Amino acid sequence: MNQKAKQFLAAGIGMAALIGLDQWTKYLAVEKLMGKEACVIWPGVFELRYLENRGAAFGMLQGKQGFFFLIGIIVLAAAVYFFYRLPYRKRYLPLAFCVGGIAAGAIGNMIDRLSQGYVVDFLYFCLIDFPIFNVADCYVTVGAFALAVLVMFYYQDEDFSVFSFKKGGDRE
Repeated sequence: MNQKAKQFLAAGIGMAALIGLDQWTKYLAVEKLMGKEACVIWPGVFELRYLENRGAAFGMLQGKQGFFFLIGIIVLAAAVYFFYRLPYRKRYLPLAFCVGGIAAGAIGNMIDRLSQGYVVDFLYFCLIDFPIFNVADCYVTVGAFALAVLVMFYYQDEDFSVFSFKKGGDRE
């Protein structure tokens, strides 16, 4: 098996594990929380509370399922392009984790939207009255934040030449 195939396989297995965890937690939320009072984990700070979100983050764009499907497809296409162009080197591993997490989060929520017409949310920080969210949202948020930090402080401009459309880019 060549290095690129190994890279795609590793990314696929990692993303499948993340998606599986997300879907399992949403299943548990449906089974244990739907139609019930919130489960208080830390009084005044954190609760598990069932919500069917038909919008995006923070409940925005309610009922725009086609738009979310399009965004999900764009994220997945970008992730495939990213992994195709990514050199098989240790230096790029943090980027791969970030992109894999973002893609896994997008897929996890897309599965909900396609199968149910809404996303199951259940994590609620009541201390700051933060909108209810789910594990896939965590993947996207942490992945995007870590990606931004890496791009700003760790990688140099030349590290990204492998993603250019110019001939001669480093594509090991």
